[in-house]
Amino acid sequence: MSNTIKIAKWEIKRNLKNKSFIISLFITPILFLAFFLLGNLANSDEDQSVTTVYVNDKLNILPALQEAVQLHNLPFKLQKTGIAEDKIEDLLKNRENTAYLFIGEQSLTDGVVPVYTSDVISPMFANQIQLLAEPLKALQLEQLGLSKNQLAAISKGIVFEQSTVSEISKTEGGGRETEKILERIVPGAFASIILLSIVFSGMMIFQSASQEKKDKIAEIILSSVTPKDLMQGKIIGYFLLGMLQVVVFFIFIIPIVLWKIDVPIFHYLFVPHLFLFIGIALLGYLLFSSIFVGIGATMADIYTAGNFQGLVILLPFLSFVFVGPVLTDLSGLWAQIGTYLPFTSPAVLILRLSILEEWPWAEIVISLAILIISVWIFMKLAGKIFKVGILMYGKNATPKEIWTWIRQ
Repeated sequence: MSNTIKIAKWEIKRNLKNKSFIISLFITPILFLAFFLLGNLANSDEDQSVTTVYVNDKLNILPALQEAVQLHNLPFKLQKTGIAEDKIEDLLKNRENTAYLFIGEQSLTDGVVPVYTSDVISPMFANQIQLLAEPLKALQLEQLGLSKNQLAAISKGIVFEQSTVSEISKTEGGGRETEKILERIVPGAFASIILLSIVFSGMMIFQSASQEKKDKIAEIILSSVTPKDLMQGKIIGYFLLGMLQVVVFFIFIIPIVLWKIDVPIFHYLFVPHLFLFIGIALLGYLLFSSIFVGIGATMADIYTAGNFQGLVILLPFLSFVFVGPVLTDLSGLWAQIGTYLPFTSPAVLILRLSILEEWPWAEIVISLAILIISVWIFMKLAGKIFKVGILMYGKNATPKEIWTWIRQ
């Protein structure tokens, strides 16, 4: 075990001194932040495009219009003007985001307010300006001699609110339902990021094993440790490197999420079933890392990977095939197949448990049992393949040769 730890430490130190690894360690969260901030910058630019609205107010309703602008948070700057309706062309010509309203007695009588805009105007303006109809409607009703209570009742309107039978029983517990959803989604998202990060770092084992063969470093290392220690050390080392990537990612991302989303992330993250999600992610890593370290040892060079080795690299992405069918029917046939198939089980299981209200514990137990047995089997197989393959030079091993090593 001491040799395994030494190999793990050596892999960690070697990668931490590698410029490519250091760049990849920070490039993912930086790119995420860059796209996030660029998107927010674009949205803020749109929010800052305030439309100047000149109002020729013959009814002294401008204060009520300004209250409506503040109430609905409209990007309008209202300005009173005495310019006549037939002189507005000079006002709007060669301007952007500018509008003119003429509000008089005729507006109340006909129910139509003339609106003139510049050629360049926000595409949302036509919908936003309709919100200013509320004060005019109130004034129109007030002139009919209605009381304040009558005005309030008419202004409120009548809404048909639909609820299904199943929703009626959930009405009082709506807040708790939201909490339950977040208690599944937040740990599920956390485990998904862990799974993705450590699986990608596990793919680095593939490159590490083949590179050490090419440089003939493996012979030197194996003079001091056993192939089993070398394989296990690589798996542990790259697991810790993957967790380091997760830590760096969250150091960058969590402050932004807490700033932008008014949800107590940590309250919903640290729940009891978080350990189940993380356990599934770790089992997924152990499965794929054992496959990668074994297959990596069968290659003379990573750049000369054969069709067989290339297909093995794609195994972690097989779960993406099930995403669509699973989201369509979380308890359907495809969802169950993806749950029981070892190569797709980690991702599909995390996805289903993050969305399902009631967990199918029988399927979970069976899936975890299959996954654990698969990890044990592939660890054994990888050990046999790695022991022979790491010392084979000059060519990639064929499936027939690999099968021979397994049977030995």
